[in-house]
Amino acid sequence: MYILTEELIFPPVTAASPEGFLAIGGDLSPERLLLAYESGIFPWFSDDEPIVWWSPDPRMVLFPEDLKVSKSMKQLLRKNAFKVTYNQAFSEVIDVCAKIYRPGQEDTWITEDMKAAYIKLHELGHAISVEVWQHEELVGGLYGIDLGHIFCGESMFSKVSNASKYGFIHLVRKLQENGCQLIDCQLYTDHLASLGAYEIPREVFLSYLRLKD
Repeated sequence: MYILTEELIFPPVTAASPEGFLAIGGDLSPERLLLAYESGIFPWFSDDEPIVWWSPDPRMVLFPEDLKVSKSMKQLLRKNAFKVTYNQAFSEVIDVCAKIYRPGQEDTWITEDMKAAYIKLHELGHAISVEVWQHEELVGGLYGIDLGHIFCGESMFSKVSNASKYGFIHLVRKLQENGCQLIDCQLYTDHLASLGAYEIPREVFLSYLRLKD
């Protein structure tokens, strides 16, 4: 087990457990968070736990060109069923992501400290949000870290059917237009798989991160 100190450093990701557990401790400063994402690492822990850092192998990713859009979603997009904005309500998006009910999940990993940390990253221009509106009401959204060539998705929510998926599709298309090569989805879910995401070896994922250099 690696215990982080105030020194701005992480152990090599190859030291992670089979489940992806890498280290505990440290802080949620912008500098450490950015170093983590640039190294293929992310924080994930509950409110009553110390900060826990992960780097799973394999890694769930989506290549923008592999995005799958169902017939029903294509119909919603043609109808402009929702309004999509960017970075208009970051704090509200992360707050709803933390509070919304998720089947099989008793609590949230988006603690108050996590909220404050990602809001700070947003203020510094490193974290972005997508908002999905219906009749001026925020009904869906997502947020993540923008590394330029890689987007690291963090969390999304829907208050009405297909709202988060609608926003995600808009974001993927926008990222592709801007030259984004890969969207980091972290861990496998059926929802992400239905959109075209799949698992790749961690080392392959890291090779894309290194392309920035």
